[in-house]
Amino acid sequence: MGGGSWATALAKIVLSTQESINWYMRKPESIEEFKQLKHNPNYLTSIRFDIDKITFYSDINQAIEDSDTLIFATPSPFFKEHLRKVHTSLQNKFIISAIKGLVPEENMLITDYFAEKYNVPVDQIAIIGGPCHAEEIALERLSYLTLGCTNDDNLTAISGVFRNQYLKNTHNHDVTGIEYASVLKNVYSIVAGICHGMKYGDNFQAVLLCNAIEEMRRFLAVVNPVDRDITDSVYLGDLLVTAYSRFSRNRIFGTMIGKGYSVKIAQLEMEMIAEGYYGTKCIQEINEEYKVDMPILNALYEILYERKSPIRIIKELTEKFK
Repeated sequence: MGGGSWATALAKIVLSTQESINWYMRKPESIEEFKQLKHNPNYLTSIRFDIDKITFYSDINQAIEDSDTLIFATPSPFFKEHLRKVHTSLQNKFIISAIKGLVPEENMLITDYFAEKYNVPVDQIAIIGGPCHAEEIALERLSYLTLGCTNDDNLTAISGVFRNQYLKNTHNHDVTGIEYASVLKNVYSIVAGICHGMKYGDNFQAVLLCNAIEEMRRFLAVVNPVDRDITDSVYLGDLLVTAYSRFSRNRIFGTMIGKGYSVKIAQLEMEMIAEGYYGTKCIQEINEEYKVDMPILNALYEILYERKSPIRIIKELTEKFK
């Protein structure tokens, strides 16, 4: 479900282990172009597909009716809009969310939204966590995914779908923690990009990310107090790759802000969605209830939404680090 880079990478993975897939894309013209070119015309164009193994849909309800497992890989800002078109039941489907964001306006986790709004049983919902960039899947560089679900049998069942010669996976029951962590790592990666754009060096970036993972730990401990190791790759690893990688759209977005672009101009220049922009507002509003000490989040919110000077805000933030 989705036609972007992450959806395309996941389709490549699934077709490496399964005979065929159904693939929903919103625009019929993109589907027709895909069939002619034998690759996604807009994203990860280097990945070639065997079109005979793909049944394309531009009708979301028909795609759902014809499928037993649904992998959602749409950007979080458009997620609610897509689901508004759904009138067929999701209750008997197994749902896998690969969305790295919260439901806009609702400030809800994707899994909670499926459970509460569409009555999908919790043990029929799984998530895909990092650390993993779509671009490196396209290049078939060794990568690791984290699969999260409350049901061990379902974790085992989907594990083989997401494992091949260049991809490994691990299992984790901390669905809520992983979902929040996947939002926060995008937030912190924008800050890392801002600092990179302002010529802060690697020494500072190391301190920034140490403080970021500690801030993430504090938040997760309050919103979902379960036993977790914050140094696991799905938390710390995903933060590091998103903050440092040249493929990270959140880092790129932040770098533009650090170089002096306005938020609006940086968004217009970006060819893809920087999820952390939306995640910053969502987490900031959620934290109004929990009141966790989150100076990095607060700083980014002031820069993105209150239009305060990045130079001044980051300078103030550096005085709070240890």
